[in-house]
Amino acid sequence: MNRDVIIERLDRSFENYGIRMSSRGDHDLNPGMTPGTELREAAVLVPLVERIDGLTMMLTQRTDHLDHHPGQISFPGGHIEPDDGSPEDAALREAEEEVGLDRSHVRIVGRLDQYITRTGFSVTPVVGFVHPEYTIAPDEFEVAEVFEVPLAFLLDAGNHRRDSRVYKGLKREFYAMPYGDYYIWGATAGMIRNLYDVLVEGRD
Repeated sequence: MNRDVIIERLDRSFENYGIRMSSRGDHDLNPGMTPGTELREAAVLVPLVERIDGLTMMLTQRTDHLDHHPGQISFPGGHIEPDDGSPEDAALREAEEEVGLDRSHVRIVGRLDQYITRTGFSVTPVVGFVHPEYTIAPDEFEVAEVFEVPLAFLLDAGNHRRDSRVYKGLKREFYAMPYGDYYIWGATAGMIRNLYDVLVEGRD
């Protein structure tokens, strides 16, 4: 699947993204798992970089001292603030604050389904194409590293695993997509799996 085909499918799939009502989450692989708390609204940017030799996905590795998901691979994002006009505004603002990605380099094309996390967040994944000549200035307090993964790797079901860990005495299953030294798992992998469903499986 080349870059132009992917862009066409995303544009077509997300024509009506503003009316999506579905939700995904940690409960997909763990029926009965609920956050047990009032959900906090958040948004992340799913940045697809338009490289000449193929699209890549920009990801970050969080620093080890953060309260939420320390050391994990994630998308740029965070809480939706009262001043944010939409999840798109929140995702772009967070990307600017976390990695220094100027919103002028991003073309928003739509949303994936809401993703509900075990830790009590309702996350709106906002997909955007990023100009390859972007510049970044990561926030050293929040971001340990910014890197890119070929989208072709992430859209290959052969690279999708179902792993598990025991948390507070309960077994929790989750998607994982190891790439080199990077272990992409949990909510990030779940949202990537949603993108796979849209692009490869053709699911709305």
